[in-house]
Amino acid sequence: MTQVPAKIKINGKTFEIVVDCDKAMAFKKNYANQNLAQLRDVVSFDGVFFDFKAGTKVPEADLMSAFNTIDTYSIAQKIINDGEVHVTQEYREKQRDMKEKQIIEFIIRNCADPRTKAPFTPDRISSSMKQAGVRVDENRATDEQAILIIKQLEKLLPIRMSTKRIKIVIPATHVGRAYGLFKDVKKESEDWLQDGSMSVIVDIPAGMQLEFYDKLNGLTQGDNITEEIQE
Repeated sequence: MTQVPAKIKINGKTFEIVVDCDKAMAFKKNYANQNLAQLRDVVSFDGVFFDFKAGTKVPEADLMSAFNTIDTYSIAQKIINDGEVHVTQEYREKQRDMKEKQIIEFIIRNCADPRTKAPFTPDRISSSMKQAGVRVDENRATDEQAILIIKQLEKLLPIRMSTKRIKIVIPATHVGRAYGLFKDVKKESEDWLQDGSMSVIVDIPAGMQLEFYDKLNGLTQGDNITEEIQE
């Protein structure tokens, strides 16, 4: 268990708790399912401090003024979510390694050698990424990074990403909610029909097709028409 400080600044004052690094970051990422009981394993010391190393605890009056509560776990939840958890270098490296594996898996799933149609091995992609000087950002989306990295690998490898061209028609009642979905994909065309519906053709990585359909159906409640355009 690696203990690190988590801090937040409110009304010019810094409030500090001590947490387990891995558990605090896992708690923060799982925002939708948080509950205070989980924090018993996250918070290492009971109490909120101005300076933990100096042992300077925050008086209840200051806690009430800043957080409207004196409950350590309620305060810890706000500090972890809205403040800064001082993660260790070991944690960063572990997250970066995990992200790199996800990127390599994405590339293997979506790319092949266009000459032979053969997929690449993880070792081949990993060594080519090192040769290309690729720097992985553990906080950036896997698919977004992978697409940029593929462009870098094209300088070293005969590599091509397998894509699907899909025509989608979305009724006018769902266009407002679904429109943002297309900002992260390659959009070839966009047409507005007389009834207010939108017809769009997108070009997406083959490995993202099912995920894309899931998001589209969620935003439109399944009320859409999709057609894969064959080359």
